[in-house]
Amino acid sequence: MSFTHLDAAGHARMVDVTEKQPTVRAATARGFVRCAPEVVAALREGTVPKGDVLAVARIAGIAAAKRTPDLLPLAHVIGVHGAVVDLEVVDAGVEVSATVRTADRTGVEMEALTAVSVAALAVVDMVKGMDKSTSIADVRLVAKTGGKSGDWTRPD
Repeated sequence: MSFTHLDAAGHARMVDVTEKQPTVRAATARGFVRCAPEVVAALREGTVPKGDVLAVARIAGIAAAKRTPDLLPLAHVIGVHGAVVDLEVVDAGVEVSATVRTADRTGVEMEALTAVSVAALAVVDMVKGMDKSTSIADVRLVAKTGGKSGDWTRPD
């Protein structure tokens, strides 16, 4: 069995995508921040002491998508041509969704997952003073389009 991210000596390497043609690609990821009822109420009322939680988390997620190769050592530096991070307060917490788009040689799945993860972390950071039990759950890729492997949607 051969591994794409290991060389013949077993050392980690970045896959060379130089010869691949750029194509339009997109990926969507989702996650959830579980919050106590009092935090949900404060989010809905806009009374979280640290400020506008959703605005901070949205910007954090977009910035994170653009910085993915700084965090994941084998991720390619690609053009993030579009990034949308949406947050919705629901009864049990905050649903986080991110869609990232590019026209490049490799996909943006990791960028979408990073955007959701960091947006969720920003929510935790903003509300941790109100509820230390706030947690992040179920960060997952839900869809991707483009590239050699084509389109994919999570079956659930």
